[in-house]
Amino acid sequence: MNYPAWDVAFGAGLLIALVAILHVFVSHFAVGGGLFLVLTEQKARRNNDLALLNWLKSHTRFFVLVTVVFGAVSGVGIWFTIGLIGPVATSNLIHAYVWGWAIEWVFFFIEITAALLYLYGWEKLDARLHEWYGWIYFIAAFASMVVINGIITFMLTPGNWVKNHQFWTGFFNPTSFPSLFLRFDIALALAGIYALITASVQKDAALKARIVRWSALWIVPSLAVLPALGWWYIRKIPAEVWASARGPMPTGTHYAVLAAVLLAVTFALALLTLVRPGRIPLAFSLLVALVALGAMGSFEFVREAIRKPYVIGNYLYANSLYATQMPGDGGFGVDEVNNAGILQTGKWINNRELTKDNQVTVGRDVFRVECQSCHTTNSYRGVKSYLKLRQWDQNKIQAMLGGLEFMHNGVMPPFAGTDSERNALAAFLGTIQPNPAGAAAVADGKTVFERNCVMCHQVSTADPFYTKLPKDPNAASEALKDLPSLFPLMPDLKLSDQERTALVQWMNTQRSAKGPGTATQGGN
Repeated sequence: MNYPAWDVAFGAGLLIALVAILHVFVSHFAVGGGLFLVLTEQKARRNNDLALLNWLKSHTRFFVLVTVVFGAVSGVGIWFTIGLIGPVATSNLIHAYVWGWAIEWVFFFIEITAALLYLYGWEKLDARLHEWYGWIYFIAAFASMVVINGIITFMLTPGNWVKNHQFWTGFFNPTSFPSLFLRFDIALALAGIYALITASVQKDAALKARIVRWSALWIVPSLAVLPALGWWYIRKIPAEVWASARGPMPTGTHYAVLAAVLLAVTFALALLTLVRPGRIPLAFSLLVALVALGAMGSFEFVREAIRKPYVIGNYLYANSLYATQMPGDGGFGVDEVNNAGILQTGKWINNRELTKDNQVTVGRDVFRVECQSCHTTNSYRGVKSYLKLRQWDQNKIQAMLGGLEFMHNGVMPPFAGTDSERNALAAFLGTIQPNPAGAAAVADGKTVFERNCVMCHQVSTADPFYTKLPKDPNAASEALKDLPSLFPLMPDLKLSDQERTALVQWMNTQRSAKGPGTATQGGN
C-alpha cells in the first residue's frame, strides 16, 4: 500500500520510544498489579486485616487510574504514532497478525471491564465474587501480554516466518517464551514498586511497615531471578544479531550495561526499604520507581538497537524496502529498487526525475525514504555529527554509500537505488556538513583510520584489511591507492600520499604493540 509518512524533525524513533517506554512501564504493572491486588485481598481477608483492606481499596483506585486510563490512552498513542511514522511496517503487523490483534483486543475489553467491576465492587459484592473479578482481570491481562509478547518478539526474531509467513511460526519464535517469562517477572517486581508509592503516603507506621515488607516480597525475589531470565533471552537471540551490538557502534551493548546497573540499583533500593519499612517517604518510593523506569527503558532500547536496521528482522527495513520479499507483499525488494531506481519505486517521492539542477532536492527525497526511519539530519542519530567526525567530502560520501551494508558489523542496510541516485544522496549529505578545505588531509595515522576505516575494519588478524595489506611500507602505500584491488567491495577512496603513509605507519605500530590476533578499534 502507498501511505505517506510523518517527518519528525527530532527523530521518529525517539518519539516512538518516549511513548512506548511509558506505556510498557504501565502495562507491565497492569499485569503484575492485577495479581498483586487479588493475592493481597486474600491475605488481608485471611488475617482479618481491615487496615490492609482499606489501603487496598485506595490502591485499587490508583491502579485503575494508572492502568486503565493512562495505559489505555498511551496504548492508543502507540498505534497512532507508529501508524504515522511507519505505515508500511504497521500494515505488515496488522495483516500478519490480524487475528492475534483481534484476540488481544477482546482480552483487553475483558480486562477493563473486570478492573472497573473490581473497583466498584468493594462495597457491593461479597468477598468471593469480588475476588473472582480480580482473578478474571489478571487472567485477561496476562493473556493480553502473551499475545503482544509473541508479536513483539516476532519483529526481532521472526525465524522461519520469513520463509513461510505462517502465523504460529512467527508467534512462537525463538525469543517468544524467554521474553514472556522475563516480562512477567518484571511485571511482578513492578507490582511491588508501584505499591510502595501508595504505601509511603500512609500515616499509620505499623500499616506502612506491613505493606512495605509485603511489597518487598514481590520486588526482591523477582529482581534476583531477572538476570537468569535475561541470560536465557540473550541466548536465544542469533549470534549475528548480537555481533552488531558489540561492534564499532555498540548501542545495544551500552544500553545493556546501563540496564544492568539500574537493575542493581533498583535491587539495592528495594532492600533498603526493609531497614525502616515504617518510615519510607514518598520521595524514596518515587526514586525506586524512577530508577526502575530507567532500567525498563534501557532494556527496550537494547531490543530496538539489536533489531535495527530492520522493522521486522531480516525482512522489512526503512518504510517500504524488503530485504526478503515474498509474492504479494506489495513493497519493493532491494534488487527491484536497484534496477528501477528508488525514484520510481519509493513511497511518496516528490521528484521522480533527476537532473543536474535538482541533485540536492532529489537527494533529500532519497534520504527521507531510505535513511529517515533511523536517522535525522541534526538530531537523534543525526548524520551531521557523524559526517563532522569523519570529515568526508562529497566524493568520499558517495564512495562510502556503496558499502553501507559492511559498516558497523552489518548494522546498516545496503543502499537501494541507482548510481545517479546515490550521487544525489551524497550531494544532499554534503550540504548537511560541508567539508572544510583540506580537513581530510592529516598526518596522524590513527585519525586517518578513524575517519576512513574504523566503520568497517579492525586491526586484527581476523580482518581481511589487516591481512591483505602488505607490511612493507612502500608496498602498502601503493596498494592503498587502489582499495578495490585489496577487496572488490571496498570503496574507491582516494587518500593523499601523506594520509597513506601515516596510515601504514600507524597500522604497523599497532601490529607490533598489540601482537598477532589482537583487535583494536581506532587504536583504543
